Amino acid sequence: MTEPQDYRDAMSRFAGAVHIVTTDGPAGRRGTTIIAACSVSDGPPTVLACLNRGNARNDAFVENGNFALNTLAVKHEPLAVAFSGVTGLPPDERFALAEWDRIATGAPTLADAIAVFDCELVDAREMATHRVLFGKVTGLRIGDSLRPLIYFDRAYHVL
Repeated sequence: MTEPQDYRDAMSRFAGAVHIVTTDGPAGRRGTTIIAACSVSDGPPTVLACLNRGNARNDAFVENGNFALNTLAVKHEPLAVAFSGVTGLPPDERFALAEWDRIATGAPTLADAIAVFDCELVDAREMATHRVLFGKVTGLRIGDSLRPLIYFDRAYHVL
């Protein structure tokens, strides 16, 4: 049987692009750093993002019915750290660290992200400790082709 710590150690070897996923609406504005995100389909354009269910503030994504997946460049590492929660910054101070705008759904979108996928939430599935959000991309922005921020072995890296 696989032990949880062994699983986490093995997953730390799984390199992933770093994103900040955001939402805004009746349940309030929220943003958090994730690497668990990917494309689901291009017809219709759909992405998924995984959020820890242990944080009740993440319920805002489902309650608002929208989310934006903002893909980060190397220069965004301080932003990734702030939105991960390790700094203890309140949400308003986190958002004040960058320029945000809106594309289609009302979710905050990072103005200088490598790519932004602004999504209408079409489904949310609970799986063990996480909630998987499925979003139909209703707005898209392709930013500058910058070096992506990667998370590997419990640290940020440059590709």
